[in-house]
Amino acid sequence: MDYHVPVLLTECIEALEIKPAGVYLDFTFGGGGHSKEILKHLDEGQLFGFDQDPDAAKNAESIQNRSFTFIDSNFRFAKRHLRMQGITKVDGILADLGVSSHQFDAAERGFTYRSDSPLDMRMDQASEKDAAVVLNSYRQADLQDIFSLYGEIRNARTLASKIVERRQVQEFQTSFDLLDVLKGMSPGSKEMKYFAQVFQALRIEVNDEMNALKEVLEQSGELLKENGRLVVMSYHSLEDRLVKNYIQKGRFKGEAEKDLYGNDQKPLEAVNRKPIIPNDEEIERNPRARSAKLRIAKRTDWQWPKTN
Repeated sequence: MDYHVPVLLTECIEALEIKPAGVYLDFTFGGGGHSKEILKHLDEGQLFGFDQDPDAAKNAESIQNRSFTFIDSNFRFAKRHLRMQGITKVDGILADLGVSSHQFDAAERGFTYRSDSPLDMRMDQASEKDAAVVLNSYRQADLQDIFSLYGEIRNARTLASKIVERRQVQEFQTSFDLLDVLKGMSPGSKEMKYFAQVFQALRIEVNDEMNALKEVLEQSGELLKENGRLVVMSYHSLEDRLVKNYIQKGRFKGEAEKDLYGNDQKPLEAVNRKPIIPNDEEIERNPRARSAKLRIAKRTDWQWPKTN
């Protein structure tokens, strides 16, 4: 089985407008599907692949190409690692924000509710905080916020209360421990969707995904050369909203700042006004592509004001 089937592969490569001698970043290397395709278009160029997952690092060992460098790190630390490589500006950035098929299918990673596995969910296996730590130690109010903000759970207060009540009797250790609490709490017949929303919320919290995404979007404006391309694929509305707002307004909330002449002060400009989505044929081949949304932006000539 493939580690991960790359989603919207052709569209991503076309969006990057790859220059043979350009410098490119794959912020979510995973199984290397997108990286391998980028490398086919490079001659004297460079590609840096980022990933904090140890399984991704193993996959990177199979790429024997002088244009490729794998960096074992979360993409939020990109600027630091690139400086060490002597890189300050790049021609294109790709970020596929989805959890890989391998991570979902590897029961021991704890990303899915479909098997009785440890409540882990860590992308970075060196991290001390896993899903069990969140469930067993977070305050009720914090759990409510996580389920409401990251899972868009309507009965987040009730769920948080039941989790605290359960852990006082027995701590959470496996996914089925959590399912025992979740069963019967979903609205109507949407039980599976409810389970997925709760697990999504926990995964986002464990890996600090929203803050990491904000940091990488801000870095993209600093790293890209003028007219350089940012290509981001998201899989749920929380991610897509952040990406859309930053591209359109240069910030995550509110309106874009304007100069004295009324021009927007933002580093990126949208290439596609509406997100690109997989066609029916791709979804049939790879059902996990169903929720993917691809947004493309290019670097404007705007520069951040210099500070003393």
